Amino acid sequence: MSKVTGQPSTESRKVDHIRINLENDVQFPRLSTGLERYRFLHQALPELSLDDIDTTTSLFGKQLSAPLLISSMTGGTEIAQGINRNLARAAEKHSIAMGLGSQRAAIEDSALAGSYCIRDIAPDILLFANVGAVQLNYGYGLEQCRKAIDMVSADALILHFNVLQEAVQPEGDIDFSDLLRKVESICARVSVPIIAKEVGWGFSESAVRDLAGAGVTAIDVAGSGGTSWSEVEFHRAPSSFHARVARSFADWGIPTAEAIQYARRAAPDLPIIASGGLRDGIDIAKCLALGADVAGLASPFLKAASDSFQAVDELIQELKAQLRIAMLCTASRNIAALQQIELQLIA
Repeated sequence: MSKVTGQPSTESRKVDHIRINLENDVQFPRLSTGLERYRFLHQALPELSLDDIDTTTSLFGKQLSAPLLISSMTGGTEIAQGINRNLARAAEKHSIAMGLGSQRAAIEDSALAGSYCIRDIAPDILLFANVGAVQLNYGYGLEQCRKAIDMVSADALILHFNVLQEAVQPEGDIDFSDLLRKVESICARVSVPIIAKEVGWGFSESAVRDLAGAGVTAIDVAGSGGTSWSEVEFHRAPSSFHARVARSFADWGIPTAEAIQYARRAAPDLPIIASGGLRDGIDIAKCLALGADVAGLASPFLKAASDSFQAVDELIQELKAQLRIAMLCTASRNIAALQQIELQLIA
């Protein structure tokens, strides 16, 4: 457990988060994504060639070569700049989507904006800006949301919801009261799509229904089973008291497989992004069959991007190859066909 003292700046907290994610085991100890409970019925006679498989899709009017998102991770520090640029180069090469980490650091200190700005090397990708929803209770409003969007020339804005993470941080922002009304106001006044995103504990069906009613354009379920941010905060804890409180929530949350189905039932007409513990193209395929439109990964991309652009490039190639083979072996010619596949629930 690493100790931090005093009230750390947003920038120093970002450094802690990157370091801890790279150096420590911060996965859920027992709670899984739930995806392992599902399997595809193998089709030995798909009547397709692998060359026939079409993984293209579109989101917010932009075409993607595959339903793949580099999920939001970081920004606001020097080390984050290199990570984001490796990710962006690879996203541009492969025509996939990318989300940026929370831009609060750069909104507070414009000198940090460069760590988020990647349009010079990724002019065509579907790119998401990112602001914490709770900041709407701490002085943020339309101006800050527009600043985040304009800072990076984003196609959409993520409002992320991280109530548990904030609650276990000694310096956390803990007032989530009357937030839905403020989210609704932002949705009505911002010109780009708004994505409501959890950060790893999933949305309940009622939460998705409320957010859809408030006008969000898409839901990123970010369920449990991957990185546990209460575990990350355990490693940041400045005292044994804070460490014990954070550790007690190590297995809290809604598994990703369940969160996808909750979101699809609650918002049948909204794009659903599946994330939270996905590790390969088969996981991506399962998420699409469960009701998602796009699937996002974070931890595997963080580790690859901390290495090199080439590592990110290779990871994307692997994910796309795994997805295409899963589609072939389920006789799914395209993404729409894959989304009609009925998964088998393992007893």
